[in-house]
Amino acid sequence: MNEQVLTAVVTAPGLAFIFLALGWMLGWTPAERTIVRITAFVSLVMVGGAAWMGYLMLATGQAQFYTSFGDWFRVGEYEFTFELFADHLSLPLVGLTSALVGIVGSFSARYMHKERGFFRFFMLLLLFAFGADLAFTAGSFDLLIGGWELVGLTSVLLIAFFNERREPVRNALRVFATYRLADIGLLLAVFAMHYLAGSSEEGHLFLGNWPAQHVSMSPFAATVVGLLLLWGAAGKSAQFPFSGWLPRAMEGPTPSSAIFYGAISVHLGAYLLLRAEPVFIASPIAAGCVVLVGALTAFLATLTNRVVSDAKTTLSYAAMSQLGIIFVEIGLGFPTLALVHLVGHAVVRTLQFLRAPSMLHDYRRVHAAAGGDVGRTGEHYEGVIPSGVRLWLYRFSLERGFYDSIADTLVVNPILKLSSALASLEPDRGPEHAARKPEPLGRPMVQEVES
Repeated sequence: MNEQVLTAVVTAPGLAFIFLALGWMLGWTPAERTIVRITAFVSLVMVGGAAWMGYLMLATGQAQFYTSFGDWFRVGEYEFTFELFADHLSLPLVGLTSALVGIVGSFSARYMHKERGFFRFFMLLLLFAFGADLAFTAGSFDLLIGGWELVGLTSVLLIAFFNERREPVRNALRVFATYRLADIGLLLAVFAMHYLAGSSEEGHLFLGNWPAQHVSMSPFAATVVGLLLLWGAAGKSAQFPFSGWLPRAMEGPTPSSAIFYGAISVHLGAYLLLRAEPVFIASPIAAGCVVLVGALTAFLATLTNRVVSDAKTTLSYAAMSQLGIIFVEIGLGFPTLALVHLVGHAVVRTLQFLRAPSMLHDYRRVHAAAGGDVGRTGEHYEGVIPSGVRLWLYRFSLERGFYDSIADTLVVNPILKLSSALASLEPDRGPEHAARKPEPLGRPMVQEVES
């Protein structure tokens, strides 16, 4: 019974996505009410299943629920086993995802009403839910990569949701490139697990039940795997030095910003570190790096948050700073505290994103009622920090930590120059095949078409 419930919770949004996709390919586009009802039914199945498994865990004291679909393939000593499991770490996040999919779906039914991409939005929401549940319940890090990539793909597609404008497409491409760079760390970490530990399956790597688990890796192996996992997690959770992509993700619709960058997607990196917590216990060096990355990100995000001028970007930097604190908690060895912080932050941040338009309206009303003088915040810093330092911090914050400038100078522009040089080596095959030089970053990537 438990195996069927776990399978239903994970596969329900995936099956709904396939059903809608096949209908669309056959020429059937359902009405908005039908799409919303399908999403609501999927959310109820997910919430009900997660609640049932949580009740059984509390009533029976069982720490884990497993279901296995056998080996997908085997090559020599390497085997890829398709296993799903729910424990004290993954089940709260599955329940959180299930509930927020229903809340965001209900909100979006009104927010996205009559929008040209209504059907596309809900399709991506269902695919995202499947990817997130797959990542949270994966029985191996190999399978976790599958859910991880589905979450990243839907994230990029929703950032570029309003593709009739240039900036959403440009920012989506920038986020996609950042994801690709960060995902190299996760891929190398899984490769290192197989090479150094012989497996990437959670049951083989870690002994015991979360959070009281330990790993039988040498300190060197744990350090290598831990640093590579931190590389991948920092990219997904917008931690230093990958922090520049999160404000760009605000180009998407507000409901997708809420569930992706307030709740689930941006916390997936923290979940990866929590799942691999025994690795960081075995490697003080890797744990120290987690603390350093989280503390640095929290500090820089707090500075930038104080100077940005729009609501969604402010919330994105606030989420970034809280994620930095969660990373610090993980690195210091407080996984339960980090999990509670993660769930609470995801709930609060989602509600803040959804309420952002109303919050601006309320602020204007309070501002008018106060006669235009609401009062400044942070004035107590002025007596502590010298004026010259305050001016430098203000300029640094306005430039958002120089993330984009450094990335453009050290990574993007050299790659563009290299691609241009390689294109010039191609033989000239006529004007219709002439290589186009890449446009500078300051110019639009999409050319205007004259009517």
